[in-house]
Amino acid sequence: MLVGVWLSPILLSWGNRLWGLAAPTREQPCPRYDEYAKYRNHEPFSEGRHRLPYQRPIEKCRTFPSPAVENTLFRLKNKIADPDLFRLFENTYPNTLDTAVLWTGFAWENGTRGRNTDEDLAFVITGDINAMWLRDSANQVLSYLPLLEPSASPKSIAALFRGLINLQSRYIKITPYCHAFQPPPESGIPLGTNLAYYQNNVNPPYDPNKTFDCKWELDSLASFLHMSSEYYNATKDIRPFTKYRWVETVRVILDAVEAMRTATYTPDGHVAPSGYTMTGFTNRATETTSNDGLGNPVKYTGMIRSTFRPSDDATIYQFLIPSNMMFARYLEAASLIMSRIPTQEATNLTIRMRAMASEIRAGITDHGIVHHPLFGPIFAFEVDGYGSRNLMDDANLPSLLSAAMMGYVSPRDEVYLNSRLFALSTENPYWMHGSTLSAVGGPHLGPMKSWPLASIVRAMTSDDGSGEEVKEEIIAILNTTDGLGLIHESVKSWDVKDWTRRWFSWANGMFGQLILDVEKTRPFLLAESFQ
Repeated sequence: MLVGVWLSPILLSWGNRLWGLAAPTREQPCPRYDEYAKYRNHEPFSEGRHRLPYQRPIEKCRTFPSPAVENTLFRLKNKIADPDLFRLFENTYPNTLDTAVLWTGFAWENGTRGRNTDEDLAFVITGDINAMWLRDSANQVLSYLPLLEPSASPKSIAALFRGLINLQSRYIKITPYCHAFQPPPESGIPLGTNLAYYQNNVNPPYDPNKTFDCKWELDSLASFLHMSSEYYNATKDIRPFTKYRWVETVRVILDAVEAMRTATYTPDGHVAPSGYTMTGFTNRATETTSNDGLGNPVKYTGMIRSTFRPSDDATIYQFLIPSNMMFARYLEAASLIMSRIPTQEATNLTIRMRAMASEIRAGITDHGIVHHPLFGPIFAFEVDGYGSRNLMDDANLPSLLSAAMMGYVSPRDEVYLNSRLFALSTENPYWMHGSTLSAVGGPHLGPMKSWPLASIVRAMTSDDGSGEEVKEEIIAILNTTDGLGLIHESVKSWDVKDWTRRWFSWANGMFGQLILDVEKTRPFLLAESFQ
């Protein structure tokens, strides 16, 4: 991903907001969080051997204060015995709310400035990039699903969920094949400039004033369906789905993915039209596609082509199994919302959603399960319908490792368990192992870069009743913050000081999810030492 953000001097008054902190005051300015988080001298330090700093901004600098999160921290303080583990939880779980909810507000009526509706909107950045990724923002906010309760308050977790669903819905209707977007005009936040716009040839073309980057990643649309279904399941609030054009968005999604289910060739040998094509001027193979933007050829399987992976890297074979799993799973879940909307269009879409999900599942079963000489039947990572397959797993979500976590299969499914063993072995070409951290990585950052995010998913998918696997992963993560007390994007498997991104809100939030999951499933671990 080639990203460059330019800010004119006129816009520098927005500087702190652009980096995820509230506006400064005369009494005490709020530092940019990417600068604040680089230092290890924030007191008080944890009392364990890691002496981790306190990395939360002061209260007035937090972007979305939440009493529910503060109450959760207070409650866990009395349950987590290890001081370093509690400090890491304390720093990471609130991180999206503290630093990345850049703006919340209401949509304008018919786009008219100053005439607000009651439609919640929320603009959530990834952390150190001033744009909103559909996948990342969904995962960041879903970290707070355990705290989600029905509420009409604009300051509630429920409003944050609604705001994100509504803004993603708007973006998807604008360009359903794109994955990262600019701030909405209601926010008043200045736009960033992504240099990739000038170096990529994307079809359909997109407006850089609305869209920050445009890679067709199936999981982006699946993330919107995931957010929608989780909000409804937790609150039973149907209003956002009936009032704010959610039904239209789902129709746009179905039309977009249908155009990406086609085979490369027509029956008479011509090249079939493709809903999306992309070529990039780049020195990285993962930033462009073959065959003038079409990608490698595929046969019809019922699955959906994804030009890029969740890591923003190009697929080799376009039927990306984890993303098809996720899309089918949450298409089914979102169809329950659609079935409760009393219109003929909603009824027709419900039927269409369920039929498509069933066809995708059949395609995964028929083409995505392959025999491995050591592990037996496993899920391939990518296939093309011709018999070619890519056997690997990647740290980014969705992954094969996360298939049970997202509910596509049972945690005890034989093919899943075999696939999990494969992903966590040296048979996976992107299993990075070393003295510092052993975890799944990926081509996005390359060999020897282990991703703590994958360690978190490993722990959350563990069926080890003793808790040893979970404890080992938590210890490994604690040992790889390099004294900063935050979760990095990646860590070199042999060098704790060689890491990427100090501000990665998605991974921070997921670590908090892991600790809350441990509290429910293995509470005895919280009483143990992780030194």
